[in-house]
Amino acid sequence: QAQLVEFGGGLVQPGGSLRLSCASAGITFPMYTVGWYRQAPGKQRELVANIRSSDSINYADSVKGRFTISRDNAKGTVYLQMNSLKPEDTAVYYCNAKHSVLPTHEYWGQGTQVTVSS
Repeated sequence: QAQLVEFGGGLVQPGGSLRLSCASAGITFPMYTVGWYRQAPGKQRELVANIRSSDSINYADSVKGRFTISRDNAKGTVYLQMNSLKPEDTAVYYCNAKHSVLPTHEYWGQGTQVTVSS
């Protein structure tokens, strides 16, 4: 059974850093585009960053230059390094995995809260 589990959320001051991790199980990880979405209260879920099986990367404009996504295919894990955090980055962050050939094979993690506040 496919499973994604996020780690690393928490409370951080503006300008600080956090690193999120998402460990997978039950999927052929290298075959998946993996990424991070976030949802703030009262807002729609939005893409933060994703990385394809080819290692091509997309970032939301709002996080370019501050966040870095990476993947470790051997560990089946995707990371999101978040630097220079702003209060507007506060949201629940969700890990996502979508098969590169069979897009109906898509999975979500349970989400992890990131709060940026002084």
